[in-house]
Amino acid sequence: VQLQASGGGLVQTGGSLRLSCVASGRIFSNNGMGWFRQAPGKEREFVSAISWKGDSTIYADSVKGRFTISRDNAKNTVYLQMNSLEPEDTAIYYCAAARGSYGSRGANGYTYWGQGTLVTVSS
Repeated sequence: VQLQASGGGLVQTGGSLRLSCVASGRIFSNNGMGWFRQAPGKEREFVSAISWKGDSTIYADSVKGRFTISRDNAKNTVYLQMNSLEPEDTAIYYCAAARGSYGSRGANGYTYWGQGTLVTVSS
């Protein structure tokens, strides 16, 4: 069981990045997926989640309207499109597979975690 996140990098304020997370098939097609992030010196926080069908999404207030989560079950991949990035978005971003069909805001609702990808937004 593996989750491989990628797409992080250095971007200027106002820029965009798209994160990807590829999962092994057994844990992907029927599972909700989520993105979390952890900034230096801070606790991990919820960013966004999506249901197994992709028809239900939730976002943290801090990213609503700027970030979009999506998934392609044929490719076992979940995406996080991040627009209008701000320095406060700087963090390591982690993807995670939910215990059930829908993602949740709590980290304890997730069974498997990827290794993280670093996003740095310069001012």
